[in-house]
Amino acid sequence: MGRKFFVGGNWKCNGTVEQVESIVNTLNAGQIASTDVVEVVVSPPYVFLPTVKAKLRPEIQVAAQNCWVKKGGAFTGEVSAEMLVNLGVPWVILGHSERRSLMGESSEFVGEKVAYALAQGLKVIACVGETLEQREAGSTMEVVAEQTKAITGKIKDWTNVVVAYEPVWAIGTGKVATPAQAQEVHANLRDWLKTNVSPEVAASTRIIYGGSVTGASCKELAGQPDVDGFLVGGASLKPEFIDIINAATVKSA
Repeated sequence: MGRKFFVGGNWKCNGTVEQVESIVNTLNAGQIASTDVVEVVVSPPYVFLPTVKAKLRPEIQVAAQNCWVKKGGAFTGEVSAEMLVNLGVPWVILGHSERRSLMGESSEFVGEKVAYALAQGLKVIACVGETLEQREAGSTMEVVAEQTKAITGKIKDWTNVVVAYEPVWAIGTGKVATPAQAQEVHANLRDWLKTNVSPEVAASTRIIYGGSVTGASCKELAGQPDVDGFLVGGASLKPEFIDIINAATVKSA
C-alpha cells in the first residue's frame, strides 16, 4: 500500500524562546530514520513558527496548530491559511479535540476549515476522536464516522490529508489506547473510508494515532497494520520524541 509512516509533534501552548531552541537543538542532534521511512512534522505555537522553520533540520517540517476558516480580514486573533502559506508553513492541524471542546468547534466547522486550508495549498492533519463517555456508551465508531463525514462531504482530493484518531480520554491523561483498541478503530475507519469515499482513498490515506504516545508505548502501537504513525503531545517536547519517530522502523523491518 506504500503508506509512509507519519509522526507529528503537537507542542500545544508551550514554550519560551529558550525552551524552543533547546527542543530544536535536540531534534537537530538526534539520529532519526530517513525520510524514505518516516515523515516528521512538528507544530510549535504560531509565534515560534518562523524561528523553528529556520533553525530546524530540513527533513523535519513544521505545522500550525490551527487556522481560520476563510480568508483573512476582520477576525481578531485568528491566523489565515494564506498567512501560513506566505510563511512557507506546509502543514496545519485542524479539528483537535481541544479546539472542539474548549472553543466549541463543530464537526461542520472543522470540515469547512479542512476544505479551505486544502484549497489554499496547505496539507492537513485532521483530528477525530471520542470522549470517555462516548466510548463507554459504545458509540466510538459512530462519533468518529460523523466527524469524518463532515470532512468527506467537503473535499474531493485526499492526497494532502492525514487523519489523526485521538481518543479524547487518552489525551494528556497518561492513558493510552491498547494496541488492539487503536487498531480496531483505525481498521473500522479505513473500512468506512472504503465504503463512503473510495477503496483507493482508504488504502492510501494515513491514519495516525494520538493520545499519550510515549517512547515506551510507540513500538507496539506502530506494529499494528492500520496504525500509520502518531500525533504526539507532551512527549514531543522531550528527547524521547526521537524514539517515537524511530518507531517507524518497525514498519520497514
